[in-house]
This record gives sequence, C-alpha cells and structure tokens, in this order.
Amino acid sequence: MSGAVQTGWPPSSDPAPPAPARRGRRWLLVATVLWALLLAGLTWMSVRDDPPTVREQRTLAEAVPVVERAVGELARAAGTAGLLELGPARVSAGCRVTPLADGARLRREVGVLLASAGTERTVLTGIADRLPATWRAGVGPGLDGPELRADAGEFVAVEGRPTGDGRLRLTVDTGCRPPGAGYDPAPATAAGPEAAALTAALTALGRPTGNPPELVTAPCPDGTLARTARSAAGSGPATASALAPLAGGTPLLDNPPVYAYRVGDVTVLAELGPDTARVAATVGCPG
Repeated sequence: MSGAVQTGWPPSSDPAPPAPARRGRRWLLVATVLWALLLAGLTWMSVRDDPPTVREQRTLAEAVPVVERAVGELARAAGTAGLLELGPARVSAGCRVTPLADGARLRREVGVLLASAGTERTVLTGIADRLPATWRAGVGPGLDGPELRADAGEFVAVEGRPTGDGRLRLTVDTGCRPPGAGYDPAPATAAGPEAAALTAALTALGRPTGNPPELVTAPCPDGTLARTARSAAGSGPATASALAPLAGGTPLLDNPPVYAYRVGDVTVLAELGPDTARVAATVGCPG
C-alpha cells in the first residue's frame, strides 16, 4: 500500500475565459458604434435643416448689415449734439474660429462727447435707454469706470466706455467668424455739409485741402445717412487757437490735444498733436 497522499486541486493547464464576458464586450462595441452613427446622423440633419445658433456658424459677410445698422442706431442714440465721429470698418484676420479654421473680425467705433467729468454713467445710461429694447442694453461697472453692454442681434456685441479725454467710445464687434465672402464696403456717397466744415477747419490750421477726405457713413433708422469726413491734416504743429474763431468761442470740448465744436448741423473734432493733426467733421442721425 502506497503512503503517498494527493492534496490540493488538480492542476489546470489552460482555463478558458467565461463565455458571458466575451458576449458582453461584443455588445458594448456594437452599442458604441450605433451611438456614434446616431450622433453623426443627428449632426448632419442639424447642419442641413437648422439655422445657425452660435456666432462661429455665421460668416463675417452675413454680419456686415447688422454692424452697419448698429452704428446708425448708436449715432441716433448719441444725439446730434453728442455724436463726435463715425469710425471706419476695421477687419482683423488671423483669429481662430476653431483649432483648425481661421477667421476674421469686424469692428466699428462711434465717438461720443462726454458732457463733463463725472457724467460718464449718466451719458452711457442715456444712450442705453435710447437703444432698441431688443438690444437689452445696460450700464454696469467696468475695469476703468462704467461700461455699456448690449446685443445688437446675430451675435454682434456692443460696448461703450470712457476714454479719459472727454469722450466715450462705443464699439460694435462681430467677434471671430468664418470670413464667408468677406467685407466689401459700399462706396461712400457724395459728401454733404461735413465736407465744407472739414475744409474750413483745415484752412484755419494752414493745412492743404486738395486731397479728398475719407468718407464714412452709417444708415440712420429713419433712412438717412450719418456721415463723417476725415482727413490727416499733414505734418507740423497745430494749435486749437486756430480753430477758436470757427467755434465762436464756445467749443464743445477743449481738452488738449482734443478740440471739438459745432457749426450748424456739423460737429468738428480735431486731434492736434505736436507733429501731426487729424480732423473729422460729422453729421449725425435725426433724434
């Protein structure tokens, strides 16, 4: 009789994994593929049938009419006595719509007279109150004083803040978007009384008047046009005292190097540096 005693479990050379685990992994893979196909189908249907819902899906070209109308609304809200100038359109390329797509950004500015120091919030609030109700315009605290914020529609933002030199700057901004057809500015219409006021200011400053000025326009809500004629008034020093007779002794703003006055329906704004000068004459929108 043998004394050897066999203990423990018998060895297993190659245990097979349970069948249910293999079936579970297969069903998980199938479910993942089906879910991905469903999401792809829904995305394609949304792109085909639904209107854009974010700024990045609307092109810069599509935003241009909104920007132009917004500038006109700001000109009206500023009032004929408060509007200083309309800024030209500035297109900045090279921003990123997505990590893989380049975009462009369109901005326009409107310069507004600040009645006096300490009235920044009052003037901004008055402008906000005169803007369309759909813009939901409001004034709140900013980094450097009160700020106006509004939504002109189609993801076009409007902001306003003081510049510290007796003026407010209102900005219309599309943000970064696909360029689409790009920005093709409409040709400026024939100049009006702003051109004559600009020529008179340049003459008083002893600057040449033969070069055609830069003309900038914006559509007013009543169908007329707000217009700014702007000229770089050559090199050499210029002083506000040369413009004082045109202002009749009562300038709107005398905060060197900025000087502004009104002649009839035209507001003239001069930035008089030690070596250069820039002059703009503007007719605004009816109130």
